Amino acid sequence: MADGHHARQLWKNGTGAISSIPDSLRFHKALRDRLPVCYDIPPVHIVEKSQLMTATEIDRTLQRLAHEIVEKSGGTANLALIGVRRRGVPLANRIAQAMRGIDGVDVPVGTLDITLYRDDLSKVAAQPILQSSEIAFAVDDKDLVLVDDVLYTGRTIRAAMNGLFDLGRPKRVRLCVLIDRGHRELPVEASFIGRTVQTSDTEIIEVRLNEIDREERVVLVERVS
Repeated sequence: MADGHHARQLWKNGTGAISSIPDSLRFHKALRDRLPVCYDIPPVHIVEKSQLMTATEIDRTLQRLAHEIVEKSGGTANLALIGVRRRGVPLANRIAQAMRGIDGVDVPVGTLDITLYRDDLSKVAAQPILQSSEIAFAVDDKDLVLVDDVLYTGRTIRAAMNGLFDLGRPKRVRLCVLIDRGHRELPVEASFIGRTVQTSDTEIIEVRLNEIDREERVVLVERVS
């Protein structure tokens, strides 16, 4: 184990001093010859391409979504919102606040952490950070609306559904997203969509909210190597 750590440290330092690696590791000559080449891998940069929504447009869109949810739900009776961590949580809270202005009712809001339900957990981080789910009401027979910032492959929502049904059996579950960017890998569609944006595989949509990012806008960025 110590030899392996030594090798990893040498790789990180980039000294090129292959002779200092303990002989017990028995590195192949080809590996020794190619080691310096690894440092020539170009970094990936993120370049902002355009701004999709301003703070005013985000607020206006959330107000519209709140009205749509209330209208298509026949009111707020038995209705509850579930925000998917992270940015789905402030969005759900804002929609609930807008609903309060519509009919004066406080629609309950829960928080769902879907980390352990993801099927790509190993790609998220070496040691994913687990946060608590906070749902202070029974989901059984509830009319639930999942709220998230961006709908992409559908895998996040699949994980959220698994997490919800571990808690109980809702009467109905619908999805509300601020942005739908396409590229679905699973049969998941949103019932309430703030804006649909066509994107390429190399593009990323970043929703930046004051509660988390200390700024308020939606931007389109691209990975450039």
